[in-house]
Amino acid sequence: MKSKWAAGICPRNFYWIMKDRLAICERPGGRGESHRRVRRTEEINWIRQQGFTRVVSLIPSVHNLHNYSEQNIAWSHWPIADKEDYAIRLEPLFTELQSLLGRGEKLLVHRRGLGDEVCGFMAGYLVWTGMVPSESQAVVVVEKMTERPIGSLGRRMVTIAGALPKPGDRRSGTQQPDEPGEAPAVDG
Repeated sequence: MKSKWAAGICPRNFYWIMKDRLAICERPGGRGESHRRVRRTEEINWIRQQGFTRVVSLIPSVHNLHNYSEQNIAWSHWPIADKEDYAIRLEPLFTELQSLLGRGEKLLVHRRGLGDEVCGFMAGYLVWTGMVPSESQAVVVVEKMTERPIGSLGRRMVTIAGALPKPGDRRSGTQQPDEPGEAPAVDG
């Protein structure tokens, strides 16, 4: 008989941005001082059991990324700093995100906590792709999804995303996101 934890546990603050395709959450295992190894293992197990093909970490450091490799989950590291030049950084990240989704990947994006960086990034992506027609509507959509306000940092990301060339208008030679390590993709 399997333990009730065999299927793992859902990460905290888990929300779908695109149902069954793109989700966000708090870092598996928790944030900061509340981070627990056992909880991280259970949450990564849940991620694998749910069929996520890749985890995208927006955390500036590479802490705990090897745990995804140990569970045969591909991962990408796209560090986003609080004082980043988003006008340069966002377009290649959005382009790569769109490419991964276009290849049929099921993605989970996280940072230490579910704050402005993740929520602003997702709202910006919705505007950049044209899935949501305006910056203000994208902010409202993500705020309603996550039941949390997006602050000035996240709103700045959305404003910058709205000014970027749209996917069909992109110029060539776009810089690719940093990906220092990749685990092999899991065959399902």
